[in-house]
Amino acid sequence: MSEASIAELKRGRVKRAANRTLINVVALLVFLGSIFPVYWMVNMSFTPSNKIISRDPSFIPLDFTLKNYVTAWTREAAPGQTDFPHALASSLTLAVCVVAACLLFAFLAAIALARFAFRGRVAFILSVLVVQMIPGEAMMFTIYNMVDDWRLLNTLLGLGIVNLAAVVPFTIWTLRGFVNGVPADLEEAAQIDGCTKSQAFWKVTFPLLAPGLVSTGIFSFIQTWNEFTMALLMMKGYNLTLPPWLNSFQSATEATNWGAVMAGSTLIALPVVVFFLFVQGRMTGGLVSGAVKG
Repeated sequence: MSEASIAELKRGRVKRAANRTLINVVALLVFLGSIFPVYWMVNMSFTPSNKIISRDPSFIPLDFTLKNYVTAWTREAAPGQTDFPHALASSLTLAVCVVAACLLFAFLAAIALARFAFRGRVAFILSVLVVQMIPGEAMMFTIYNMVDDWRLLNTLLGLGIVNLAAVVPFTIWTLRGFVNGVPADLEEAAQIDGCTKSQAFWKVTFPLLAPGLVSTGIFSFIQTWNEFTMALLMMKGYNLTLPPWLNSFQSATEATNWGAVMAGSTLIALPVVVFFLFVQGRMTGGLVSGAVKG
């Protein structure tokens, strides 16, 4: 190999190394910019309230305290409104019920769209996409009036129906991709081996769809857990879920207790963060797979 070729190879290696270094530096900056608000929230939650508003902020809670968490856990959001444990129970109940109902309805719809040819199938798929494009804020007053007519204002059932309608279209679309990704020939082969049609589905197809159900269930859970706008409009008093509880907690007094507010924010985010850390690999793979197949 000539000296010119060797020099060209060295320059190529140096250029690739420089590109990798640049990409890594940019990725690190993006990561730090994304994680800093979360770190600052946690830092402030352990800082005494009289030290939070300061011209010399501390990046480490030197005066470590748990008083903010005690205040956030025990104090009512406002006079006549719920406290954190009751809001937590309401949010958990709402999220679990919405996820269960969403997976049931979306799974059946995805099976029908992927496995059966029927009149209006394409129009239904397009309508699912169109519904996803409409911002929820554009319809919130119409939705509010509908729920009011049903006499379901300030009930978890009414808020659950609204959240269910918001997450079902995306879940249908994603699960349809998973179902399309499982060849129907597998079920036919199982039937040849002696399985009935239902046995072939539950023993062969359904296990392959489990990652899709997990990933879409996680998405539905997070979206329901973080729902704020409709919950703020529809819920009040002792029926508040966590996001509107935090809003009332923050604005209950003229002098906001920012330490307790940050503690409440951390408590709200902690369950989702811990849950996501356990399932992030399955969720990422599932969402990508369901988005590209079919």
